[in-house]
Amino acid sequence: MNSISMKNMKYVLVGIAIAWQIPVSAQGRKENFDNGWRFHRGIVANAEAADFDDSHWRVLNLPHDWSVEPLPMQREGTTIGPFTRASVGRWDTGETEGGEGWYRKTFQAASSDRNRRVVLHVEGAYNEAEVYVNGQKLFYNHYGYQPFKVDISKQLKFGNKDNVIAIRVVNAGLNTRWYAGSGLYRHVWLEHTDRTCLDEWDTYVNATIPATLTKNTTRADADISISTIVHNYQKREVSGEVEVEIDGRTVTEPFSVGADHDRGVNLHATIKKAQLWSVEHPNLYKAHVRVKINKETVDEITIPFGVRKIEATAEKGFLLNGKSIKLKGACVHHDHGLLGAAAPDRAEIHKVEQLKGLGYNAVRCSHNLPSERFLHVCDSLGLLVMDEVFDQWLEPKRDQDYHRHFMKYAPQDMALMVRRDRNHPSVIIWSIGNEIPGRIKDAGMDVARMLREVIHANDTTRFISAGICDWDYQGYPWKEMSAKAFQSLDIAGYNYLLRHYDEDHNAYPDRIIMGTESFPQDVAKIWNYTEKHNYCIGDFVWTAIDYVGEAGLANNILTKGNEGNQLFMDWPWFNSWCGDIDLAGNKKPQSYLRDVVWRRSNIEMAVHPPLPEGMKEKYTGWGWRREENHWTWDGFEGQPMTVRVFSRAPKVSLSLNGKLIGEQEVNRDTYEAVFTVNYEPGELVAKNLGSRAQAGAKVFKTTGVPAKVVLTADRNPISASHNDLSYVSISVLDKDGNVCPRAEVPLKVETSGGKAIVVCGNGNPIDLASFRSFTPKTFRGQALAIVQAQDESGTVSLKVSSEGLEGAEIGIEMVSGK
Repeated sequence: MNSISMKNMKYVLVGIAIAWQIPVSAQGRKENFDNGWRFHRGIVANAEAADFDDSHWRVLNLPHDWSVEPLPMQREGTTIGPFTRASVGRWDTGETEGGEGWYRKTFQAASSDRNRRVVLHVEGAYNEAEVYVNGQKLFYNHYGYQPFKVDISKQLKFGNKDNVIAIRVVNAGLNTRWYAGSGLYRHVWLEHTDRTCLDEWDTYVNATIPATLTKNTTRADADISISTIVHNYQKREVSGEVEVEIDGRTVTEPFSVGADHDRGVNLHATIKKAQLWSVEHPNLYKAHVRVKINKETVDEITIPFGVRKIEATAEKGFLLNGKSIKLKGACVHHDHGLLGAAAPDRAEIHKVEQLKGLGYNAVRCSHNLPSERFLHVCDSLGLLVMDEVFDQWLEPKRDQDYHRHFMKYAPQDMALMVRRDRNHPSVIIWSIGNEIPGRIKDAGMDVARMLREVIHANDTTRFISAGICDWDYQGYPWKEMSAKAFQSLDIAGYNYLLRHYDEDHNAYPDRIIMGTESFPQDVAKIWNYTEKHNYCIGDFVWTAIDYVGEAGLANNILTKGNEGNQLFMDWPWFNSWCGDIDLAGNKKPQSYLRDVVWRRSNIEMAVHPPLPEGMKEKYTGWGWRREENHWTWDGFEGQPMTVRVFSRAPKVSLSLNGKLIGEQEVNRDTYEAVFTVNYEPGELVAKNLGSRAQAGAKVFKTTGVPAKVVLTADRNPISASHNDLSYVSISVLDKDGNVCPRAEVPLKVETSGGKAIVVCGNGNPIDLASFRSFTPKTFRGQALAIVQAQDESGTVSLKVSSEGLEGAEIGIEMVSGK
């Protein structure tokens, strides 16, 4: 085995539209198979048959989620679009329906593939799937978040003969605690290979850095270990060599593999002064891995990877390349709001951009595998990842959830996560579960050890953690829980358990503590604690972005009595409402407080109107006060408003229309100063006092009446690909161009021109009628339209009007080859 030195191997990011890298293959090896599927929602007899007549079925492109589409039967008072009062999942799934759906695709297999291997690669089919090829059932997939590959070579007809792939997807019963979506919601591929070949999931490029690094290190010598498996599906022994090329330099290793056998191959290289991957500078490299027989390349894959060093101790905290970093973490579910669970590439990029834009440097994929594309974007944009696969083990949380399959499939599902995702430099933590009932029983302890062993059989370079809470362990004292629950973990993940950090550190001084879920309202005290103690390496808030399902988790109710909040809310609630931003991407008050706590802003402000007489507000741990970030309160003239100023300065002042209301010291625990101001229109100004370093002011101005609609696209032009999107913000402004923050006006959205799919809606968690509607209302002066190209060049025109307002129109250009 040869060892070489490699220099100047930087991968340069060349723009956000192409800023991700994915494993790629020799030309023609991996064919995108998203386009031209026929779909039917509902139970169909004999739809697996090759000669079944599907000509009347709908034609669509993947990714696709049928659960956000209007239900076939619309009944006033019972159904609105995709929502129904008869939903089996109720608040869990946001009043949406699952059911059964069929996908069929007719295609021809090239004659050149006759003696090759053709594999169907499905990234995600929720929840259970059956795969048929030319009428023959080949595969059953038990869990909707697990990707799978099926060798379809023997069932194919080659040349000018039609083949039919039929996939039955079933989303039945109570199988999830949140909105999961339904259907083929991630990409589908056909992989064409020689019968002696490689597999991306079996190829691991592991970069290690022997040297001790300091916080200023940006380059370091790296040892690169490459392990792969040569699969021989031929009926004869094959000999050759595996070649790995990085930046034009190669290492090789010979192999010999018997008929219908596999052979592991290990190679080694070094990179001198490698540019390190970090959150600020996510430098990536590429390893081209080839199988050569008689000096001819018979298979090739390309694996992006990064060079970085992660360390964690209670004494020093978490270190990335020798630099101490606190994890500013966000929990997110996999859905994309108005798009449902469907995951076109741009939606995943947009989500990571949103997280980075909010100041997060880490994400917890809650509580299932993310899409492959999402992780590639995290690699390319610099977002650390806690990768997770299970929400259940042996005991159920819902009757038809994954616990039914755990004993049979858990080891292979855990191994699949690690094998698929271990080349991603963004992934720093493997999670073995979330809030698992029975975790500290003997059986649960055995499972934890088993999962740890499975991870270490495939990767030993990352930390293992889990989300541990106390409500699943009622009846056990915390001391016993703490002693058992965190065994098998490298990093102790605490869900909503800040109150136990001190006692656990005293009992286990070498324990590394991390908040794996926390309440948004606790951001100040959590971050104060985290910054003070090295052994507490960070926190993941629940959540960064609103999501469909767990409806009303952050509800805020008005009451005259002492009744408490429900954990979830019934119709018309359909989303969680606990995110820093809503489904339309607009920030909420907790996000502005987080900006101050994380020193991204010197001063922010929120305003709470008076409650109705005799009423009190109550909100859940995930909820927030009924305050908003503006000074436009028509109808409240002369009434007392509570103004909350967020700041790290020692003291702040508040003025209204040039008149000083008062000065107050800022609470050092909450970073808040609270004022009471009688409302009158004008200009409200908060200023920091007594700190030059934290100088600043926040100004709210009363806006005028709604006058016009304005459209703003995040990107224009976009690619003509169905994987590209333009997010078009719809704003209602006054005559001076200010957003009218309390405007809830009906809109009419019209499209014309180029071929595209357009969905519209707003961030209101109870406005069912506006979700994916062409007549949505604005919420707090805002709405959103998402334009998805459909693989044809052209310009789609988006026209938005509202009675009495000046309308707006925008053309989104869709360009082939962009």
